[in-house]
Amino acid sequence: MKFKEGYRQFTKLRRFCTQFQRLPEKSIEDAKIYMPEPEYNIKYLCNPSNRDYIVKNIKKRKGIGDIDKVIELSKKTEEREVFLNELSKIPNNTHPVVFTYGDDPHVLKICGSKKEFNCIPKEFSYLAKKLKLMKMQGLGVLIGSRGYILHGDLAELENALVNYTVNKLMKNGFRLISVPDIIPTEIIKRCGLIMDGPRTLVYNLDRHYGDEYSLSGTAEMSLAAKLMNAKLSYKDLPLKMTAVSRCYRAETSSTLDEKGIYRVHQFTKVEMFTCSEENKSSEVFQYLQNIQEDLFSSLGLHFQILDMPAHELGAPAYRKVDMEGWMPGRKQFGELSSCSNCTDYQSRRLNIKYQSQTGEVIHVHTLNGTACAIPRMLIALCETHQTEHGRIKVPKPLIPFMNGKTLIRKQPIALSNTYKST
Repeated sequence: MKFKEGYRQFTKLRRFCTQFQRLPEKSIEDAKIYMPEPEYNIKYLCNPSNRDYIVKNIKKRKGIGDIDKVIELSKKTEEREVFLNELSKIPNNTHPVVFTYGDDPHVLKICGSKKEFNCIPKEFSYLAKKLKLMKMQGLGVLIGSRGYILHGDLAELENALVNYTVNKLMKNGFRLISVPDIIPTEIIKRCGLIMDGPRTLVYNLDRHYGDEYSLSGTAEMSLAAKLMNAKLSYKDLPLKMTAVSRCYRAETSSTLDEKGIYRVHQFTKVEMFTCSEENKSSEVFQYLQNIQEDLFSSLGLHFQILDMPAHELGAPAYRKVDMEGWMPGRKQFGELSSCSNCTDYQSRRLNIKYQSQTGEVIHVHTLNGTACAIPRMLIALCETHQTEHGRIKVPKPLIPFMNGKTLIRKQPIALSNTYKST
């Protein structure tokens, strides 16, 4: 009996081990990304009576969609894949008031006032170099172009900004989520970033593992993907999430206005992402703006709130508001954040729905907003709070997150090596 029982256990173990040896092949197959088929508003988009408005909308937004091609393909059931691809290029509708702005932003509000200085305020890059707070030049093999290293107190200030912002958001009912920086490229497309053409703003990874992955440009995409195929209740809405992530952008710029760390290839950002009922997204949109205004005002910044024109919206946004902070050293405003109402553009592509009070299943409206984009916040803060002696005062709300430090002085940082690229 003992022999038979032992043999059965041996046979069972061998069968399990054999199955385990085959797991890598199966797991690669199972790891393939299965996305829901987008549920575009075909009834609206393929209605010829809406054609002229959609053409106007695409033109105003400088989109690449072709609604005539979409309408023609809708009659050819055998070309469904091509049809869906063309549908994906059609941008979201635009809030009617935005069309009245022409090509220029509309100033909604001016917050705070410009700080008075007893001297000529210096630019952030000058302050950072004098105080040994940052290194951008000669990094070569470490980072490459448009990279940077923050030293000492400036690195602490970055951390303080993140912690302060997250703390404020969590007090406002946001759930903190840790998100990946590597995500399926298809998610980026579904969220509305058009990737056709020889060059995009996205860093794509090698297809060694069988699927297409890219570096995330914002936590918004991972947070949206987290809710893919979800069916929420109206009682869960608005659903408020926030994440701290590294953001990767392949964009470049040679303009003097965007020198230094104003536009870089990677940076830290605190992002807000919300889902709302379809008839309440306008008030949630304003709610996110109020949070941004409170955050920037509490740090002593002077900024303006701009309702952006149609050509600045990108494909997913129905309406987008930017907040531009005054940078005294540069003597100009610079974008600190944006806030977008994407209505059901993303939820139709990712199958995110909710059940209303009447029992109807409807696509949620998604909204996103930047709570803190570190590089530009550092520029605005350091230039605003610099002293006549070239030091930087720590804004009062950040002092507890800086271990009580109130002033940023020259750092005792040793000279680092300079790397040359070959």
